[in-house]
Amino acid sequence: MNMREGLTHQIEELAVPACEQAGVELVDIEYVRESGRWFLRLYIDKLGGVTLDDCQLVHEDVGRRLDENDPIGHPYTLEVASPGLDRPLKREADFERFAGEPVEVRTTEPVEGNRRTRGRLLGLTRPAQGSPGSDDPRVRVALVDGQVVEVPLSVISRARLAPELDPPNGKRKGGGRR
Repeated sequence: MNMREGLTHQIEELAVPACEQAGVELVDIEYVRESGRWFLRLYIDKLGGVTLDDCQLVHEDVGRRLDENDPIGHPYTLEVASPGLDRPLKREADFERFAGEPVEVRTTEPVEGNRRTRGRLLGLTRPAQGSPGSDDPRVRVALVDGQVVEVPLSVISRARLAPELDPPNGKRKGGGRR
């Protein structure tokens, strides 16, 4: 485990109880340097979506816990936000919970010739016990053409919901020709 992963783990240990107490789920942690300043971003979610009050409650509680434990040791800005419509999918439970939703999956190595797969999430499957890779669940994605691709969880570098947004009036932007 490198230093950044260790710090992320410490922050997660402090943030998860605060999130549980607030009735939200900790989705992701980002610790990044931007324009010479450090930012610690916590992304939270719950069924029905998070409110500003949820974000404020978690911010206050996590901020207090971070001040008490001081795992970072230098100035930074704490931000708490919703993961947005393109929510990252990280845990096995995420791939089950969001079955039926449009997704984009990126991999560290090609799967069926591609490192990027877009389609409708079908959930997780596990190969039969004793077969090669039986301990590595597969994320099932239905492509537009109906083909189903199974992506080993171990090769996913990034997975996100990929909402299909329609223009407000159903018309396409930029002229009338197709």
